[in-house]
Amino acid sequence: MKTVESKEQFAGMIESKQKTIVKFEADWCPDCKRLDMFIGPIIEEHSDKEWAQIDRDQFPEFAEKYEVMGIPSLLVFQNGEKVAHLHSANAKTPEQVQDFLKDV
Repeated sequence: MKTVESKEQFAGMIESKQKTIVKFEADWCPDCKRLDMFIGPIIEEHSDKEWAQIDRDQFPEFAEKYEVMGIPSLLVFQNGEKVAHLHSANAKTPEQVQDFLKDV
């Protein structure tokens, strides 16, 4: 999973024709650490998608623009548009994340 380090990098990733899943997180977030414990195999299952992570505290403008109200949240982008959003309340178990990704 790539780490977003600039506004330009983020913009380039979400403009792709390929679906890009962006995990919004923060260092201080315990639920984010829990998601990290089980996300590896899920990423492997969905290797047809680009995966990235962004610290919402470093880039609050993106969290605001894409309505990320809680973390961790998984957002799916394609051609510059947000096409799906798994809110933090529903990203607590591997099953919840896998069910979300079935539809994207």
